[in-house]
Amino acid sequence: MRSFTFSEGTSNKFWNIDLQGKQFTVTFGKIGTNGQTQVKPFADDAAAKKEHDKLVAEKVKKGYTEATPSAKAQPK
Repeated sequence: MRSFTFSEGTSNKFWNIDLQGKQFTVTFGKIGTNGQTQVKPFADDAAAKKEHDKLVAEKVKKGYTEATPSAKAQPK
């Protein structure tokens, strides 16, 4: 799962995306709340990965910063 946060002015939001095969789950909302969850299914793994990457790029462009721990820090 990849986690992103956005804090600017009165905005203090989070956005998480978890890619699992042919679908991904997005959870978003204000930091400190459970937020909302949406599951998006796709026809195949490649379509899900393509949309996942597109959404991540959009969030980064909007000013979200990734809060996901480094892949190197995670046990294998």
